[in-house]
Amino acid sequence: ELGWTESVPYLDRPPSPLEFYREWVSPNKPCIIRNAISHWPALKKWTSAYLREVVGPKVVSVAVTPNGYADAVFQDRFVMPEERQMPFMDFLDIVEKKVTSPNVFYVQKQCSNLTEEFPELVCDVQPDIPWMSEALGKKPDAVNFWLGESAAVTSLHKDHYENLYCVISGEKRFLLHPPSDRPFIPYELYQPATYRVSEDGSFEIVDEKTEEKVPWIPLDPLNPNLEQYPEYAQAKPLQCTVKAGEMLYLPSLWFHHVQQSHGCIAVNYWYDMEYDLKYSYYQLLDCLTKAVNML
Repeated sequence: ELGWTESVPYLDRPPSPLEFYREWVSPNKPCIIRNAISHWPALKKWTSAYLREVVGPKVVSVAVTPNGYADAVFQDRFVMPEERQMPFMDFLDIVEKKVTSPNVFYVQKQCSNLTEEFPELVCDVQPDIPWMSEALGKKPDAVNFWLGESAAVTSLHKDHYENLYCVISGEKRFLLHPPSDRPFIPYELYQPATYRVSEDGSFEIVDEKTEEKVPWIPLDPLNPNLEQYPEYAQAKPLQCTVKAGEMLYLPSLWFHHVQQSHGCIAVNYWYDMEYDLKYSYYQLLDCLTKAVNML
């Protein structure tokens, strides 16, 4: 009734700014766009050898976890990864399995790390997506670079951004929920904590005691515990695979869970959402859901 499709539709070309705003942003609908980044040098240039040559020994931020889940609920905590500073070439050695490690490594720092930590690579992509910038009347808040192992998984969550997610090599597998599924998706408050490597090399979980509790989704949509969260059975997830050379438009407030092929490289553009009537409706739905759960 709300107009969600049973699958994510494809566009064969980038739309005009007006078309994109009217057909996708305003109704808050996702789509996969082909031929939007086919002109990027990165699609051909970003091999492991090229990245070694251009970035090489530079020290970058890498998220390290024992299980591949960063920013996720584990042992009744909201656990963030160890953020390790390491030479990029050492990280590539791990991804290429030239060096073995029991842990999972992922370049995933989401504070415009492409422009802040990898400025050498910006010329191979674009600083923004011109038709999106014109449609929204603003530049992106952040441009992020992603590269990691197949074991690295992004837990189910939502963002307050209009997200253009561009896959350079490999593929990303998204499980999506529209904002209207909020009543069926559990949220709980968790003590924030961080993984830390102890002297013997094992990970320990250290509570961030001065920080406020974090609302997060404890459910794994790939293997949901319907006895604990029976409402989730009423949710209607969409699944899609974004392949190299394709761009996913992931609208603001859509819940998403992400997996990837090993060594997948991606760049995404975060445009701040408009806090308009759609946001007000979501807030209302969220408040009603919480009120019902308290009864």
